Amino acid sequence: MKRSLILSSLLLLGTPAISLLAQPQPVTKPAQVPLKPLAQTSIAVDDQILRDRRAMLGAIDQSLRYLQTQRAVQAYQKYPVKEITRDRVIRSLRRFRQLLATAKSEAALSNAIAKEFVVYQSTGKDNQGTVAFTGYFEPVHTASRKRTAEYRYPLYALPAGFSQWKKPHPTRLELEGADGLQASKGKLRGSELVWMRDRMEAFLIQVQGSARLNLTDGTTMTIGVAGITDQPYSGIGRELIKDNKLKLEDLNLPNVLKHFQANPKDLDVYLPRNRRFVFFRNTFGAPALGSLGVPLTSDRSIATDKSLMPPGALALIQTQLPIANSQKQLEPRSVNRFVLDQDTGGAIIGAGRVDIFTGTGVQAGNEAGLINATGQLYYLLLK
Repeated sequence: MKRSLILSSLLLLGTPAISLLAQPQPVTKPAQVPLKPLAQTSIAVDDQILRDRRAMLGAIDQSLRYLQTQRAVQAYQKYPVKEITRDRVIRSLRRFRQLLATAKSEAALSNAIAKEFVVYQSTGKDNQGTVAFTGYFEPVHTASRKRTAEYRYPLYALPAGFSQWKKPHPTRLELEGADGLQASKGKLRGSELVWMRDRMEAFLIQVQGSARLNLTDGTTMTIGVAGITDQPYSGIGRELIKDNKLKLEDLNLPNVLKHFQANPKDLDVYLPRNRRFVFFRNTFGAPALGSLGVPLTSDRSIATDKSLMPPGALALIQTQLPIANSQKQLEPRSVNRFVLDQDTGGAIIGAGRVDIFTGTGVQAGNEAGLINATGQLYYLLLK
């Protein structure tokens, strides 16, 4: 991968950031009340919201578009908090949009919210409201439509007959070999979609679930998940810690990359430990889409467990995020930020997990890779 590009910290924690069309493995979860109303509505408002008003209005419109679909109707028929209905979420978004579009100051917006909205808090991972935040993004890479001496590592389309593959599916090691170059001898032969010049780039795109590719013939391709194998996911960062090759306190993607740069033979050892394999499809230039089928908005879209959290709803997150200082260096800063709940992921399980979409490209990757903090998650609904 580009050495300046930092992937989601999900890679390091052993939890993939795949969303889009990827289907999470079935998980048995205890009965849970995911959201509880707060007695007091007043909460600190987003101090960037007026500066970022256009992006937020666009994100709201995407949620409203989803909420008019039959998918939304079905989702809210099963939603566990009975007073949070699709109609209430729609009315809440429309009213918040009006308030945001006309707000003269953060204070005015905050006062209107306190007067008209009820705030529901996620019970979190400990039933005390503690939520773990990570980040994900859409990477940009260079690729080739043809194999060359430089571009040797393929990304694959869904193989013909994949739906008939016997479960459990073959492992990553069985599909592509320890060195990642043996797939032409087995089930993946002929399914190559594009070729990457760096094995880690190809692997990390599988972790991330989507990418924008600048092809060597001068064209551009966007790709998204077409399918995944029936195998467990293992984060390579956690595997390095397990083998005492990395300390837990040093767990971030730059350090993982440094390890493999210094020990390239370890790629053959650790990448196959992630037994799951991901297949892609050409999305023909489409923007990064969330699981609701609408485009994601940088810094304003989040992924949560959609069996517990209201899809498309307006939320507010309180956590630490990497913010550029006056020297343009990213440093952690406490933030309150309005967001739209528009995505999910195979590893985003429970009321205590949120993944924040940071956008496309290098800077978005730098930000995503540094998000690894706890905080709180709230939803805003009209009284």
